[in-house]
Amino acid sequence: MRAPAFWDLPPRQFSALRFLLAPLGWIYGRATKARLAKPSKFRADVPVICIGNISAGGTGKTPTTIALIQHLQARGRTPHVISRGYGGSNTELVNVDERTHPASLVGDEPLLLAAFAPTWVCPDRSRAAQAAQEAGADVILMDDGFQNPDLHKDATVIVSDAKRGFGNMRCIPAGPLREPVKAGMARGDLVLTIGTAEDQQRFDTHWQDTVTLPRAKGALTPLQTGMDWSETPLLAFAGIGYPEKFFATLRAQGATLLQTHALDDHQPLTTSLLSRLEADARRLGAQLVTTEKDAVRLPLDYRRHVLTLPVRLELEDWGPVDQLLDRILT
Repeated sequence: MRAPAFWDLPPRQFSALRFLLAPLGWIYGRATKARLAKPSKFRADVPVICIGNISAGGTGKTPTTIALIQHLQARGRTPHVISRGYGGSNTELVNVDERTHPASLVGDEPLLLAAFAPTWVCPDRSRAAQAAQEAGADVILMDDGFQNPDLHKDATVIVSDAKRGFGNMRCIPAGPLREPVKAGMARGDLVLTIGTAEDQQRFDTHWQDTVTLPRAKGALTPLQTGMDWSETPLLAFAGIGYPEKFFATLRAQGATLLQTHALDDHQPLTTSLLSRLEADARRLGAQLVTTEKDAVRLPLDYRRHVLTLPVRLELEDWGPVDQLLDRILT
C-alpha cells in the first residue's frame, strides 16, 4: 500500500484529510506509548543496536544496517543481525542462508543482509537475539523494531529520509509517524538523515528543530559495477518503501527511464506481474531494472533478465556513530 500524498506535506501546510484523521492519529500514538511502557522480556549479554525509524517505511534502514555491519567488522567486531522477517511466512527461528531460503519464507531484507553477516529471523526478536549471542555475536544489530519493547536496546539509530523527514508530523493514519517525534527522540541515541545535499537542506528547513539528538548525515551511492546506465533505455520497477528514490538514483546515473512502476513495499513478484512488466519492456524496447531488495524476490528464471542497481550508504562523518559505538562497546 502506497503512502497518501498528504503525509509528505510540510508540517504547517493545511490538509483537510489530515485534520479529519488527526483523532485517529492521536489514538495510534497513545497505543504505541502504552505498548512501549511494558518492560522488556529479554536483555542480551552483548550490546544490541536498533536501526529503527519514527516514520513508516522507506527511510533507508537496510543500507544503514549494511554500513554498520561493515563498519563494525572493520573495528574487529562480530556483528549478527536479527529481524522479524517482514514479508516472509516464517513463524520459527531461522538462521538465514541467502543461497537456499526464499524471500517468501524469511523476507527480502534478511536475505540481502545475510550476504554480509549472520542473520536470524524470528517473530520473537528476543529468541533471535539469544540465538545470535549463542552463535558468537559480540554485537547485535536489530533491523527495525524501534517501537517493539520485547528486547532491551542498548542504543538506537533513528533513520530518516532527508527529503521526506517526518512528513506532516502526524501519526498514522493522519501522517507517516509510528509515534510522535518528541517521544521517539526521548528513546533514541542518534539521528541519521539520508539524502542529497539538497535533501539535507530541506530537512534542516522543516525538521531540524525537532532533532534533540546527535545527528549524522549520509547518502546512498551506487556501486560502480562497470555498467553505463546511459546506454540502454530502461523500464524500472521497485517494491520498496519509497520507490521514487530508486528512480531518482537511476536518473542521476544518466539513465533514460521509459516507464516506471512503483509497487507496494515487499510486494510479491508474481509470474503474472513479471510477465506484464516483460511485455511492457518488449513493447518499449527497454531493459528491466530493479533494486537489490527486489532482486532477491525474483524467481530464478527471471533474474538473468533483470538488471540490478546496488547502492551503499556513505556517511559524511562517522564521528557521531563512532562516539555512540565507543560508549556501548567498551
